[in-house]
Amino acid sequence: MGLPAHPLLVHAAVVFVPLLSIAAAAYALAPPIRRHIAWAVVGLSVAAPLAAWFATLSGNALRDRLASQGMAAEVLARIDEHREFGDRTLWTSLGLAVLTGLLVGTVVARGRRPAGRQGRGGLILTVVLTAGVLVLAAAAGYYVFRTGDSGARVVWGV
Repeated sequence: MGLPAHPLLVHAAVVFVPLLSIAAAAYALAPPIRRHIAWAVVGLSVAAPLAAWFATLSGNALRDRLASQGMAAEVLARIDEHREFGDRTLWTSLGLAVLTGLLVGTVVARGRRPAGRQGRGGLILTVVLTAGVLVLAAAAGYYVFRTGDSGARVVWGV
């Protein structure tokens, strides 16, 4: 009906990226709840980067459309800043999804080994992945906020 897809698609990223950040951090920090939220974490690891990717694609298409219609250079510069934050959101959410998937896989694999065969290597890998998940969860949360804020400022002229 003539409406750009970006304002509609962006809402999925605004929901799924923070949910992935929270769920991944909870999974990383709270071993007692891991078995209860593992499937949700894996599902969010798929949904969040996809949502960010679709928001990025639709945002690029909208920016190109506005540029072809003669949008002012000042506004296009603000859109480009918003696009940079969106790209960072995409990449941090993708990185978070990959590390979270690796963490879930490592925890599941460690849980299936007999108690006497756990080994230090699996524990070290779990600690390293946990740290990476926490860093990327914070980064993805930050960038989705900055992306949304910069986009709102473009739209509302603040």
